[in-house]
Amino acid sequence: MTYRKRFVDEILERKLKVFGAVLITGPKGCGKTTTAKQKAKSVVEFQDEDLREGYLSVASTTPSKLLVGERPRLFDEWQDAPKIWGTIRKSIDDTQLPGQFILTGSSSQTVNVPHTGTLRISRLQMYPMSLFESGESNGEVSLMNLFDHPETFDGCISDLDIDGLIQAICRGGWPTAINIPEKDNSLLVAKDLFEQTCLVDASNVDGVKRNPEWVKLILRSYSRNICQPTDNKTILADIYSNTNISEVTYYDYIQALEKLYIVSDVEAWCPAIRSKSAIRSSKKKNLIDPSIAVAAMNIGPNFFNTDFRTLGFLFESLCIRDLKAYSSAHGGTVSYYRDRYGLEADLVLHLDDGRYALCEIKLGQSEIDEGAKHLLKIEELVKEHNKTEKQMPIRLPDLKIVITGTKYGYRREDGVLVIPIGCLRD
Repeated sequence: MTYRKRFVDEILERKLKVFGAVLITGPKGCGKTTTAKQKAKSVVEFQDEDLREGYLSVASTTPSKLLVGERPRLFDEWQDAPKIWGTIRKSIDDTQLPGQFILTGSSSQTVNVPHTGTLRISRLQMYPMSLFESGESNGEVSLMNLFDHPETFDGCISDLDIDGLIQAICRGGWPTAINIPEKDNSLLVAKDLFEQTCLVDASNVDGVKRNPEWVKLILRSYSRNICQPTDNKTILADIYSNTNISEVTYYDYIQALEKLYIVSDVEAWCPAIRSKSAIRSSKKKNLIDPSIAVAAMNIGPNFFNTDFRTLGFLFESLCIRDLKAYSSAHGGTVSYYRDRYGLEADLVLHLDDGRYALCEIKLGQSEIDEGAKHLLKIEELVKEHNKTEKQMPIRLPDLKIVITGTKYGYRREDGVLVIPIGCLRD
């Protein structure tokens, strides 16, 4: 099967030129091993049953022997032989050479190691596939080119219609699902991931036995509140009638789901343009991929024939996933802005050089005007702040974008860019 290029390919190559080893992290099924194999020159797969017993025997006695081979040498499911971590760290110290090893492993198991590997083993997070990586965005608009040369944007046309967008949301960015041609069958991957997370992985991640039904209830409540600044007390109240879960236990379950890269909340952006009491500071509830929410709620594409409100929140989750992937080579992070006056930016995309974009996520055409007004108002508040705070000015937004599920992209007279998600790329 032909390898689908990933945005982390370039990041991995860069890191291997700097660090002795790279550990690729991310949710189960996002393609970590497949990506690592593109760069590795030799591989040790601890899950290969024909060789597993021998590998583990060597790893427990003389793990340095497993380092012999062409480099970069990949250790897949390295957590099955935890001594390999310290052995790799020592080898890097001894050789002082970059690009020696790649490690991948299941996010469903946490391993305690005696050394962190700081400055020797660099971490690289992978996300599920974006729409461009899956071939569903035509990539007419480069996000980074928008930052570098916003004046060059002169419109675009998306090939992704609403039915295709709904299918992509329900199926998710899982490589296995994307390679399944039958639409109905491709939905089974996210459903299985959800079930395995609840039944197995939530307990295996750190060896603490957890109630699968409680995990399901938490994820269902998260899914019903996805991309909303809902506090944890609301989630607890939602599930309390079906459980006797304590607040302490609830947070323990959330931490386990974060270790699995399933829960991926969005922080609030709190610039000094309003009083602190006016700005909402609760995290937005979010999952690493909207398909998990679809699976948790036990719905499918036909559900959205009568519920566009839920579709709008899931669309926002998809946009967050894609923008993280598109900006990953530039240290991209996301937050959101919302205050008690109803002013909001669904997403604030920050780059590691200080530039940022204010974004509103609007599925349909009718909401674009309102979204653009919000972005312009936030920019105006920043300008007003800078007039009085000369010593602590806030950078003006480099971009103001309304990201849509519509066909056409264009530049508005007020300077706000309207861009369909089906046209974006890195």
